[in-house]
Amino acid sequence: MLFAPSAELGGAMEWRSLRRREVAWAGATAAVLAVIVTTPFLLDAVAPDGLDWGRLSDVSQTYGAVSVFLSAAALLGVIASLAYQARQTRIAHEETQRSTHRELILQSINDPDLMPCWEPPVGRPVTRVQSRQILFVNLIVNSWRTDFRLRRTGDAAMTLILDGHFRGEIGRLHWQRNAAGWRAEAVAEGDRRSRRFVELADEAYARAVSAGPPMATADYYLPAAP
Repeated sequence: MLFAPSAELGGAMEWRSLRRREVAWAGATAAVLAVIVTTPFLLDAVAPDGLDWGRLSDVSQTYGAVSVFLSAAALLGVIASLAYQARQTRIAHEETQRSTHRELILQSINDPDLMPCWEPPVGRPVTRVQSRQILFVNLIVNSWRTDFRLRRTGDAAMTLILDGHFRGEIGRLHWQRNAAGWRAEAVAEGDRRSRRFVELADEAYARAVSAGPPMATADYYLPAAP
């Protein structure tokens, strides 16, 4: 798959979705608290003269028990809202870091003299062109992983994407040389979705290798017309 959904666009959509949930939880919490606070005053206003407040007090014990559950629900709503906010903050920080990393890679691709600033290639040496291509493939795969982690892409769709990706020569070369690093990073992150993404990529790569040699980059396109 040549193009992947924009991580920045997805991040904005995720932010709006979380904000809507936060507003909903805050509204529900405010409504519950308002009911709890105003109920005694409303009862006093509508109660007829001569009402046996002692008996009503006994009945209110049941209401007190219910209010405990309502207060607990309101508290859970606040906790859930804070959890969503913390998750969004983490996602925003990760995206900022990844944006910086993307910019550094793109500068290296555009200026080959900067390529040696990165760590030496893993395995056998490759040409400068192949090294730049592998770096660019890394950006593509990373965008797919981001979509998968944020659940914008499921297992079936990602499997389809990766099966097509590993039909190509550079896609396989990238994973052959860098799969171990992707696995180690997924384990270090401790993120289940990252580990699952790597598993799907390993499975798709194995299927592609079993199916036969990849399509060479020279065979992607027809020769230019004279």
